[in-house]
Amino acid sequence: MADYATKLAEGFSQKVVQLYFNRSISDDITNKNYEGEIKDKLSKLNIITFAALGIKVYNGSDITADTPQESVGALTTDQMKAFYFTIPSISRFKSWIKNPESSLMADAANTLKQTVDAFNLSFYADVAAGQRIGTDFSTGTCTVVTGTGVVTHSGTGFTAAMVGRSFKAAGHTAWYRIKAYNSTSEIVIEDDLDDVASAYTGGAISGGTAFVIQAVSAVQVTMDTLYEKLVAAKTLLDAAQVPEDGRYVVLPAELANLFLTSKYLIPAVGVAYEEVIRKGIIGTVAGFMVYRSEQVTGATATGWHCIAGHKSFITHAFGLNEVGTEDAIGNFGKKFKSLHVYGSKVVDERRKCGVELFIKL
Repeated sequence: MADYATKLAEGFSQKVVQLYFNRSISDDITNKNYEGEIKDKLSKLNIITFAALGIKVYNGSDITADTPQESVGALTTDQMKAFYFTIPSISRFKSWIKNPESSLMADAANTLKQTVDAFNLSFYADVAAGQRIGTDFSTGTCTVVTGTGVVTHSGTGFTAAMVGRSFKAAGHTAWYRIKAYNSTSEIVIEDDLDDVASAYTGGAISGGTAFVIQAVSAVQVTMDTLYEKLVAAKTLLDAAQVPEDGRYVVLPAELANLFLTSKYLIPAVGVAYEEVIRKGIIGTVAGFMVYRSEQVTGATATGWHCIAGHKSFITHAFGLNEVGTEDAIGNFGKKFKSLHVYGSKVVDERRKCGVELFIKL
C-alpha cells in the first residue's frame, strides 16, 4: 500500500507541475540553457555565454584567429517550496488525480505559478545600469572620487532608496550602479558587475558636474505615453543589439488592459486561445509580447517595476525534487508532501537584455 500511495503522490505532483508549466509566464520569459542537472537542494548549474566574435577584413594575407571569450555564471537552486497536506483516503486521493477539473491540483498549480513568477519578475533590479525608465533625479551637481567611487552632492537630495539605481555624471562614458548610501549628500558608486569583483573604475569627476540617477520614482503614464515608454525600451534593447525575436514585457492588469482597445495592439494571432487565457497574453505592442500578471513587483500608489526584455535576460531552473507520503500518526489517512526547488540568475553579459519600466497610472 505504501508503494501505491507513493506512486499516486508522484502522479499528483507531475500533474501539478504540468499545470504550472501551462500557466506560468516564467517558462516563456526565461532562458533554460545551462549545464548540469537539478539533483538535490542547492544544486549549482553553470550558465555559459560568449562575447561577440569580431569579423575580419581579408586581403589575401594571413589573419589572426580570435579566441572566443567564455564567461561562466553559477545558478543555484536556492528557492525551496513545499506542499504538505493530509489525504483523507487513498481512494479520494486517486479521484483527485483522475479528475481533470480537480480544484486541488489547480489551486496547487496556481500557487506555484504565482510564487515562481513573482520571484522571476523581481529580477528587474538586475537590468544593466543605464537601462531604467522612470522619473530621474538630476538636481544639483556632484564630485566623484577616483578609486573609491564616493559621490558628493553639491547640496542634499540623495536617499537610501537610490541604492541599486543607475548613475552617470557628465564626462562618464559608462553608467555605474549605486552601491551604498552614506548620507543625503554622499553615495558610493561601482561598476555594474556581479560575476567578478566590482569597484569604481571610472575617473575623477570634478565639482560642479551635472549628473543623473535613473528611475528614482515611478513615471505616470497614459495609454499613449505607456506606448512611448515601450518604444524607449525597444530603443535601448536595439542599441544593445539584443535579438528582436523573443522580446516580452510583463505588466499588471491595470496597465496591460490599457492596450486592449488601443491602436497599438497587434492581437495574439497564432497563439492558441487556451494559452492566451492561461498565461495572460494580451498581444504584441512595439515588438514586445505583452503578458498580464499581478505578480509584477510594486503597487498602484507607488508604481510597478516592470521588465521589458528578451528571454535570454534571466536564466531559470525549476525541478520537482522530492515526493512522498507518510502515515498520519494518531489518525487515519496519509500525509502528502512534495518539494519544488528552483533558482534564477542574470549573468553580467546578459544584463543588457533587460529594461526596467518604473511606471504608474
